[in-house]
Amino acid sequence: MRCVIARFPFDLVKSEVEQLMKGVRPEPGTGAAVKVGTKVYPVKQVGERITKQDRRDFTADEVTRALIRLGFTCQTLPAEAAPELGGPTF
Repeated sequence: MRCVIARFPFDLVKSEVEQLMKGVRPEPGTGAAVKVGTKVYPVKQVGERITKQDRRDFTADEVTRALIRLGFTCQTLPAEAAPELGGPTF
């Protein structure tokens, strides 16, 4: 499938994306995520691997749209709860 990410055209195939992510450990994070195989990755991590571009060069939305068109399941990871601050209250 042909798509444009960060103004550059890419021909992506689902099996090639799966192969590129094989053996890659998912980074912790919140926000946009995609399930590749049995693992859930931040969309920006996958985008960096498949485009070989810096993450700052594209948006999560661009990669999410491309991955959905390829048949991947995308989701939004919830923000982690802020830790309770201990100590005296005044």
